[in-house]
Order: sequence, then structure tokens, then C-alpha cells
Amino acid sequence: MKTSRIAVKVVTRIFFVLLLLAAFTLYQNDSTKLKHVYFIGNNKWTLVFPALLLAGFAALFITCAKQKYTKPDWNWLLVLNTVILMVYCATFYTRIMELIK
Repeated sequence: MKTSRIAVKVVTRIFFVLLLLAAFTLYQNDSTKLKHVYFIGNNKWTLVFPALLLAGFAALFITCAKQKYTKPDWNWLLVLNTVILMVYCATFYTRIMELIK
């Protein structure tokens, strides 16, 4: 039980630090280039899965924080969700950086 508590705290802190670093580097560059980046999708359903991933992260994070990380199953679900969210954000970040440069 203690390992799941440590794992979830480490992974979520890494996620928030990486999110802050990505936001900082995006706005550190010339921010006028961000105004000219447009995402055109052929299908609106492609936005459903990232939205579900973010909603699941928020729900699991709030639930685990309220229960003070006492349920190991919820903790491991949050770890898995956060790792998948980090991978998705990393690919999204690299795509935006390619469009800006």
C-alpha cells in the first residue's frame, strides 16, 4: 500500500512539473507564433478521447487526494492515467513545437 502511495505522488508531481516547464517554454518563445497555429480536424470525435483522459485524471486526482491516497487500486489507476496523459502531452507538445519553428 505504501508503494502505491509513493508512486502516485511521484508521478503526479512529475506531471505537474513537466506541464509547467512545457508552458514556460512555449510562452518563452515568440508568442506571436502561437496565434497563427491552427488545428483543423476532420472528425470531432478525435477530441473526445483526450477530453476523457483529462476528465479521468481530474476525477481520480481529486478522489485520491480526498481519501489521502489510502486505496491502492485507485492510486494505481491514477498512476496509469497520469503516465498515459504524460505521453499524450509530450506528443502534443512536440507537434506544437514543430509548427512553431
